[in-house]
Amino acid sequence: MFRSRSKEEKAPTGKVTADLSKQPRDPEAPKGRPTPKRSEAQTQRRRAQSAPLDRKEAMRRQREARRADLAKQREALAGGDERYLPPRDKGPVRRFVRDFVDSRFCIAEFFLPLAVVILVLSMIRVPQLQNIAMLLWLGVIVMIVVDSIGIWIRLKKQLNERFPDEPKRGAVAYGLMRTLQIRRLRLPKPQVKRGERP
Repeated sequence: MFRSRSKEEKAPTGKVTADLSKQPRDPEAPKGRPTPKRSEAQTQRRRAQSAPLDRKEAMRRQREARRADLAKQREALAGGDERYLPPRDKGPVRRFVRDFVDSRFCIAEFFLPLAVVILVLSMIRVPQLQNIAMLLWLGVIVMIVVDSIGIWIRLKKQLNERFPDEPKRGAVAYGLMRTLQIRRLRLPKPQVKRGERP
């Protein structure tokens, strides 16, 4: 008796759930079936996604997804779109650091061109030019160190005033590394002009 009843009860429920899944349901109405376990729902979702047939297909899809992500990141680095920036460049603190550095004239950004000039001067076999190159080299390094210390102090002060509750770990080092890059080649591209305070 009990067995036949349970079988009879199970059969209509299957029909009801099949009927309910086909018809649009009012969001306020009860759904008429138990909520599936999380593991069951996840496996159903995985099956619903079109699974690749073979390993080559899976690798191809993965490469395409990676290319699309990299293209979005390149566009974001050129345009400054926060959503697609790499994690090291995201957030209001990093944006402020970039604007702070880009609004100033930094000696460190001319380090590479000056290093090339000094290297060429030091290769010429004239003792006076080689002495001038050594003095220039020393002067450039001292100016970069003094400028970097000044930027470090001012930037740290500004960050503490503007973002007292935000995590600022690595932000000053991020700014100092940005000063070493030539302004035109900086990524993300500068969003402020020189002299325009953020």
